[in-house]
Amino acid sequence: MNEYVVHSWGEIMDLLYKESRTLKSIGRFRSDFVYRGLSDKNYPLKTGLMRLGGSYWVLEQHLIRNFIKYAGINPSEHTIWTWLSIARHHGLPTRLLDWTYSPLIAMHFATSNMEQYDKDGVIWCVDYIKLHEFLPERFKEILDEENADIFTTEMLAKIAKTIEDFSPEDEEDFALFFEPPSMDQRIINQFALHSVTSRATVKMENILDAHPELYKKVIIPKEIKWEIRDKLDQSNIHERVLFPGLDGLSMWLTRYYSCKNYKEDEK
Repeated sequence: MNEYVVHSWGEIMDLLYKESRTLKSIGRFRSDFVYRGLSDKNYPLKTGLMRLGGSYWVLEQHLIRNFIKYAGINPSEHTIWTWLSIARHHGLPTRLLDWTYSPLIAMHFATSNMEQYDKDGVIWCVDYIKLHEFLPERFKEILDEENADIFTTEMLAKIAKTIEDFSPEDEEDFALFFEPPSMDQRIINQFALHSVTSRATVKMENILDAHPELYKKVIIPKEIKWEIRDKLDQSNIHERVLFPGLDGLSMWLTRYYSCKNYKEDEK
């Protein structure tokens, strides 16, 4: 019941922007949703830490400790939540998942992988306002104190100085969203934020499945991926913008000039 299959650019735009609400106090339109695009609808919401396999949860503290040790940055300059954001940003496996406030950017990540054009893509849409209503009281108190809807690394540090202190063992599983520091232009351009679960072993999908009213999945059939992709390029949503620098430029040019039927050509 949470899956919606789209058939055109117009349909996906209507569906993704359907949830915008009017803030009567300021007369503006806002959305309570965040988005994550995946090139294969069957990909789970699996963290990089989980993908290590084995007893991955035991490795978390060792990974982050050694990242801080060898990063060449004064450890006292950052909270553990900033360190986790930096580590995730540079590819270290963590319990964080990347999300964006932008439906268009999520669409980019659902359609940018040329190797997956024979598979349906998906955009996960999560109502973070409602999700945060299920948080333990100490988290909701911080949001109230800051008059905020979303967490920052500084706000999380007021609750937990270490990741081990984040959630007591006897507490029910939960997840929340927080904004990383604007470390570079990539974070800013991708309108990025992270989700984090109460424990490394907690799956985001399990949290959402327990509260199906919090999310929806927009399925992009493989037959319309090219339409979505080309219209995103025309809208200036592509690697050259989302990954500023020569790497992003090369990624964009490679994909932009690839033959549509390149897989068949290789046979």
